Amino acid sequence: MEKVRLSAVSYLNTKPFIYGIFRSDLADAVELNLDIPSVCARKLLSGEADLALTPVAIIPELPEACLVSDYCIGSTGAVRTVCIFSEKPLPEIRRILLDFHSRTSVALVQVLCREYWNISPEFAPAAEGFEREIGGNTAAVIIGDRTIGLDKKYPFVYDLGEAWTAWTGLPFVFAAWVSVRPLDPEFVARFNAALRAGIGLLPELTKVLPFIPGFDLEDYYKNNISYDLDEAKWLGLNRFLTHLAGPEGYVLHRLKTAEPV
Repeated sequence: MEKVRLSAVSYLNTKPFIYGIFRSDLADAVELNLDIPSVCARKLLSGEADLALTPVAIIPELPEACLVSDYCIGSTGAVRTVCIFSEKPLPEIRRILLDFHSRTSVALVQVLCREYWNISPEFAPAAEGFEREIGGNTAAVIIGDRTIGLDKKYPFVYDLGEAWTAWTGLPFVFAAWVSVRPLDPEFVARFNAALRAGIGLLPELTKVLPFIPGFDLEDYYKNNISYDLDEAKWLGLNRFLTHLAGPEGYVLHRLKTAEPV
Protein backbone atom coordinates (compact mmCIF):
# COMPACT_ATOMS: atom_id res chain seq x y z
CA MET A 1 0.00 0.00 0.00
CA GLU A 2 1.26 3.48 -0.88
CA LYS A 3 2.15 5.51 2.20
CA VAL A 4 0.08 8.54 3.17
CA ARG A 5 2.30 11.62 3.03
CA LEU A 6 1.91 13.62 6.27
CA SER A 7 3.10 17.14 6.99
CA ALA A 8 2.96 18.32 10.60
CA VAL A 9 4.44 21.00 12.82
CA SER A 10 7.16 20.28 15.36
CA TYR A 11 6.03 22.90 17.91
CA LEU A 12 5.39 21.97 21.54
CA ASN A 13 1.65 22.03 20.98
CA THR A 14 1.97 19.31 18.32
CA LYS A 15 4.22 16.97 20.30
CA PRO A 16 1.33 14.81 21.60
CA PHE A 17 0.24 14.09 18.03
CA ILE A 18 3.77 13.24 16.90
CA TYR A 19 4.30 11.12 20.00
CA GLY A 20 1.10 9.20 19.35
CA ILE A 21 1.99 8.57 15.71
CA PHE A 22 5.47 7.31 16.57
CA ARG A 23 4.07 5.04 19.29
CA SER A 24 1.39 3.61 16.97
CA ASP A 25 1.36 0.94 14.28
CA LEU A 26 1.25 3.59 11.53
CA ALA A 27 4.99 3.54 10.74
CA ASP A 28 4.46 1.42 7.61
CA ALA A 29 1.47 3.48 6.50
CA VAL A 30 2.74 7.07 6.68
CA GLU A 31 5.64 9.20 5.53
CA LEU A 32 5.91 11.99 8.10
CA ASN A 33 7.68 15.31 7.52
CA LEU A 34 7.98 18.03 10.16
CA ASP A 35 7.55 21.57 8.84
CA ILE A 36 6.61 25.06 9.98
CA PRO A 37 2.86 25.78 9.64
CA SER A 38 3.14 27.84 6.47
CA VAL A 39 5.06 25.01 4.78
CA CYS A 40 2.43 22.48 5.88
CA ALA A 41 -0.09 24.72 4.13
CA ARG A 42 2.05 25.01 0.99
CA LYS A 43 2.55 21.25 0.76
CA LEU A 44 -1.18 20.60 1.00
CA LEU A 45 -1.96 23.26 -1.59
CA SER A 46 0.71 21.97 -3.99
CA GLY A 47 -0.14 18.29 -3.59
CA GLU A 48 3.16 17.44 -1.88
CA ALA A 49 1.20 16.14 1.14
CA ASP A 50 -1.88 13.96 1.28
CA LEU A 51 -2.73 14.97 4.84
CA ALA A 52 -1.42 17.93 6.83
CA LEU A 53 -1.82 19.50 10.21
CA THR A 54 -2.43 22.70 8.36
CA PRO A 55 -3.33 26.28 9.26
CA VAL A 56 -7.10 26.46 8.83
CA ALA A 57 -6.85 29.80 7.01
CA ILE A 58 -5.91 27.97 3.80
CA ILE A 59 -9.17 26.01 3.69
CA PRO A 60 -10.92 28.58 1.46
CA GLU A 61 -8.05 28.17 -1.05
CA LEU A 62 -8.65 24.42 -1.38
CA PRO A 63 -11.08 23.11 -4.01
CA GLU A 64 -12.35 20.67 -1.40
CA ALA A 65 -11.25 20.23 2.20
CA CYS A 66 -11.80 17.17 4.38
CA LEU A 67 -11.26 17.38 8.14
CA VAL A 68 -9.83 13.95 8.85
CA SER A 69 -9.58 13.81 12.64
CA ASP A 70 -11.51 14.46 15.82
CA TYR A 71 -8.47 16.45 17.03
CA CYS A 72 -6.96 19.83 16.26
CA ILE A 73 -4.73 22.56 17.67
CA GLY A 74 -7.20 24.86 19.36
CA SER A 75 -7.83 27.07 22.35
CA THR A 76 -10.80 27.98 24.51
CA GLY A 77 -9.27 31.28 25.62
CA ALA A 78 -5.67 32.32 26.04
CA VAL A 79 -3.33 30.17 23.92
CA ARG A 80 -0.07 31.85 25.13
CA THR A 81 1.96 31.03 22.02
CA VAL A 82 0.11 33.14 19.42
CA CYS A 83 0.39 36.80 20.37
CA ILE A 84 1.03 40.37 19.32
CA PHE A 85 4.10 41.72 21.10
CA SER A 86 4.54 45.46 21.35
CA GLU A 87 6.18 48.32 23.20
CA LYS A 88 2.97 50.35 22.93
CA PRO A 89 -0.75 49.68 23.52
CA LEU A 90 -2.97 48.65 20.61
CA PRO A 91 -4.39 52.10 19.79
CA GLU A 92 -0.85 53.41 19.25
CA ILE A 93 0.32 50.57 16.99
CA ARG A 94 0.76 51.72 13.40
CA ARG A 95 2.45 48.66 11.88
CA ILE A 96 2.18 44.93 12.61
CA LEU A 97 4.79 42.49 11.30
CA LEU A 98 3.30 39.14 10.31
CA ASP A 99 5.14 35.98 11.28
CA PHE A 100 6.26 34.09 8.16
CA HIS A 101 5.70 30.79 10.00
CA SER A 102 1.98 31.47 10.11
CA ARG A 103 -1.07 31.52 7.89
CA THR A 104 -3.97 31.31 10.33
CA SER A 105 -2.62 33.83 12.86
CA VAL A 106 -1.82 36.27 10.05
CA ALA A 107 -5.44 36.10 8.92
CA LEU A 108 -6.82 36.14 12.47
CA VAL A 109 -4.98 39.30 13.53
CA GLN A 110 -6.38 41.15 10.51
CA VAL A 111 -9.93 40.03 11.33
CA LEU A 112 -9.51 41.05 14.98
CA CYS A 113 -8.04 44.45 14.12
CA ARG A 114 -10.84 45.20 11.69
CA GLU A 115 -13.84 43.71 13.50
CA TYR A 116 -12.98 43.65 17.21
CA TRP A 117 -10.29 46.18 18.08
CA ASN A 118 -11.36 48.72 15.41
CA ILE A 119 -7.83 49.70 14.45
CA SER A 120 -6.26 49.94 11.00
CA PRO A 121 -2.50 49.32 11.23
CA GLU A 122 -0.30 48.52 8.27
CA PHE A 123 0.28 44.77 7.95
CA ALA A 124 3.77 43.91 6.78
CA PRO A 125 4.98 40.44 5.71
CA ALA A 126 8.05 39.53 7.76
CA ALA A 127 11.18 37.48 7.13
CA GLU A 128 13.74 35.73 9.33
CA GLY A 129 14.86 37.96 12.20
CA PHE A 130 11.81 40.22 12.08
CA GLU A 131 11.54 40.11 15.87
CA ARG A 132 14.41 42.63 16.05
CA GLU A 133 12.19 45.21 14.31
CA ILE A 134 9.68 45.42 17.16
CA GLY A 135 9.86 48.89 18.67
CA GLY A 136 8.07 52.20 18.82
CA ASN A 137 4.74 51.86 17.05
CA THR A 138 5.80 48.66 15.23
CA ALA A 139 4.48 45.44 16.78
CA ALA A 140 4.61 41.83 15.59
CA VAL A 141 2.56 38.67 15.56
CA ILE A 142 4.78 35.80 16.68
CA ILE A 143 3.69 32.19 16.98
CA GLY A 144 4.96 28.91 18.35
CA ASP A 145 7.83 28.07 20.64
CA ARG A 146 9.66 31.31 19.78
CA THR A 147 7.12 33.20 21.88
CA ILE A 148 8.30 31.60 25.13
CA GLY A 149 9.73 34.28 27.42
CA LEU A 150 8.72 37.21 25.22
CA ASP A 151 5.94 38.17 27.64
CA LYS A 152 8.72 39.25 30.00
CA LYS A 153 10.46 41.28 27.31
CA TYR A 154 7.58 43.38 25.96
CA PRO A 155 5.19 45.47 28.10
CA PHE A 156 2.18 44.80 25.86
CA VAL A 157 1.13 41.28 24.85
CA TYR A 158 -2.16 40.55 23.11
CA ASP A 159 -3.14 36.88 23.00
CA LEU A 160 -5.05 36.17 19.77
CA GLY A 161 -6.87 33.13 21.14
CA GLU A 162 -8.04 35.10 24.15
CA ALA A 163 -9.17 38.01 21.96
CA TRP A 164 -11.15 35.74 19.61
CA THR A 165 -13.02 34.10 22.51
CA ALA A 166 -13.68 37.47 24.20
CA TRP A 167 -15.18 38.72 20.94
CA THR A 168 -17.15 35.68 19.76
CA GLY A 169 -17.66 33.57 22.88
CA LEU A 170 -16.30 30.62 20.86
CA PRO A 171 -13.11 28.56 20.92
CA PHE A 172 -10.60 28.97 18.11
CA VAL A 173 -9.03 26.36 15.83
CA PHE A 174 -5.53 27.28 14.65
CA ALA A 175 -4.70 24.08 12.78
CA ALA A 176 -6.54 20.91 11.82
CA TRP A 177 -5.76 17.64 10.06
CA VAL A 178 -6.93 18.36 6.53
CA SER A 179 -6.80 16.37 3.31
CA VAL A 180 -7.94 17.39 -0.15
CA ARG A 181 -9.51 14.01 -0.85
CA PRO A 182 -11.31 11.33 1.15
CA LEU A 183 -8.93 8.83 2.75
CA ASP A 184 -9.45 5.15 3.45
CA PRO A 185 -11.80 4.84 6.46
CA GLU A 186 -9.62 2.18 8.07
CA PHE A 187 -6.59 4.47 7.88
CA VAL A 188 -8.62 7.39 9.28
CA ALA A 189 -9.71 5.27 12.26
CA ARG A 190 -6.13 4.11 12.95
CA PHE A 191 -4.80 7.64 12.55
CA ASN A 192 -7.42 9.07 14.89
CA ALA A 193 -6.65 6.38 17.47
CA ALA A 194 -2.94 7.27 17.33
CA LEU A 195 -3.69 10.94 17.99
CA ARG A 196 -6.01 10.02 20.84
CA ALA A 197 -3.32 7.83 22.36
CA GLY A 198 -0.74 10.62 22.11
CA ILE A 199 -2.99 13.03 23.95
CA GLY A 200 -3.60 10.38 26.59
CA LEU A 201 0.16 10.10 27.09
CA LEU A 202 0.59 13.78 27.96
CA PRO A 203 1.69 13.08 31.57
CA GLU A 204 4.44 10.83 30.22
CA LEU A 205 5.34 13.26 27.45
CA THR A 206 5.81 16.22 29.79
CA LYS A 207 8.40 14.20 31.70
CA VAL A 208 10.51 13.37 28.63
CA LEU A 209 10.43 16.78 26.94
CA PRO A 210 13.31 19.16 27.79
CA PHE A 211 12.83 21.48 30.75
CA ILE A 212 12.13 25.08 29.71
CA PRO A 213 13.08 27.61 32.42
CA GLY A 214 10.15 29.81 33.40
CA PHE A 215 7.63 27.88 31.31
CA ASP A 216 5.17 25.46 32.90
CA LEU A 217 4.68 22.88 30.17
CA GLU A 218 2.09 20.90 32.11
CA ASP A 219 -0.01 24.04 32.63
CA TYR A 220 0.35 24.93 28.94
CA TYR A 221 -1.03 21.57 27.82
CA LYS A 222 -3.78 21.58 30.43
CA ASN A 223 -5.02 25.17 30.23
CA ASN A 224 -3.93 26.71 26.93
CA ILE A 225 -4.02 24.06 24.20
CA SER A 226 -7.31 22.28 23.57
CA TYR A 227 -7.20 19.27 21.27
CA ASP A 228 -10.78 18.01 20.87
CA LEU A 229 -12.44 19.19 17.68
CA ASP A 230 -15.80 19.35 19.42
CA GLU A 231 -18.99 21.08 18.36
CA ALA A 232 -18.00 24.45 19.86
CA LYS A 233 -14.71 24.44 17.93
CA TRP A 234 -16.53 23.39 14.77
CA LEU A 235 -18.75 26.46 15.17
CA GLY A 236 -15.74 28.68 15.88
CA LEU A 237 -13.90 27.32 12.85
CA ASN A 238 -16.81 27.92 10.51
CA ARG A 239 -17.31 31.43 11.86
CA PHE A 240 -13.65 32.23 11.21
CA LEU A 241 -13.79 30.81 7.69
CA THR A 242 -16.89 32.89 6.99
CA HIS A 243 -14.89 36.01 7.85
CA LEU A 244 -12.26 34.92 5.34
CA ALA A 245 -14.34 33.71 2.44
CA GLY A 246 -18.01 34.40 3.02
CA PRO A 247 -20.64 31.71 3.70
CA GLU A 248 -20.42 30.22 0.19
CA GLY A 249 -16.68 30.66 -0.32
CA TYR A 250 -15.44 27.24 0.73
CA VAL A 251 -16.34 23.56 0.91
CA LEU A 252 -15.61 21.91 4.24
CA HIS A 253 -16.34 18.28 5.08
CA ARG A 254 -15.82 16.59 8.40
CA LEU A 255 -15.09 12.89 8.05
CA LYS A 256 -16.65 10.71 10.72
CA THR A 257 -14.15 8.38 12.32
CA ALA A 258 -14.91 4.76 13.13
CA GLU A 259 -14.60 5.37 16.86
CA PRO A 260 -16.10 8.16 18.99
CA VAL A 261 -13.89 10.88 20.48
